[in-house]
Amino acid sequence: MKKIIVTGTSRGIGHELALQLANAGHQVLALSRSIAPTLLGNKNITCLSVDLSLEEDLIQVKEFISSSWKSVDAIVHNAGILVLKPFSETTLADFEMVYKVNVFGVANLTRVCLPFLQKGSHVVTISSMGGIQGSMKFSGLSAYSSSKGAVITLSELLAEEYKDRGISFNVLALGAVQTEMLEEAFPGYEAPISAKEMADYIYNFTLTGHKFYNGKVLQVSSSTP
Repeated sequence: MKKIIVTGTSRGIGHELALQLANAGHQVLALSRSIAPTLLGNKNITCLSVDLSLEEDLIQVKEFISSSWKSVDAIVHNAGILVLKPFSETTLADFEMVYKVNVFGVANLTRVCLPFLQKGSHVVTISSMGGIQGSMKFSGLSAYSSSKGAVITLSELLAEEYKDRGISFNVLALGAVQTEMLEEAFPGYEAPISAKEMADYIYNFTLTGHKFYNGKVLQVSSSTP
């Protein structure tokens, strides 16, 4: 059984993924600012209240791994925040808030976990079709979509830097999935894929994708709003 860190587990895809992994017998460290009560009763899930935008919050993650797990088999960087505003109204503070979670949080958590990653470990970053060069773009998402483009490049760089250690870094660029975040960005739109269905896909990719890919960006999209 694997030891897997999942971020953004209070709702949506991250919540479903944490439950699926734990119910299959894997050990899950669920990180989110607010802890979902539905995760607390599962013997295979450890929940930590962590704000990924605060580097000091990651100290407790390092302490937990050092004292309890000793190693990490996979990380799923699923947490993200979104600002929906015209670019002319999107402030520097808005950009900083989004990038602190969507980009710097991914970088900082990965760095904290590096000493515990080993040959065969898999780091999966959940990006968006909005971050894919040449894909359809939508007004009001300048901070969010550009941050999702940034983590794609970061993952490609880390795959090259750590390939000699046998650590794989891959990205899943998601299209429309029925989550609360999608509702924030596109009110009233109904996606063809549920959070549970996408969690099913990420579950399998996290456990096996490193055998087939490294430094790759997979576009997981049947529909884009």
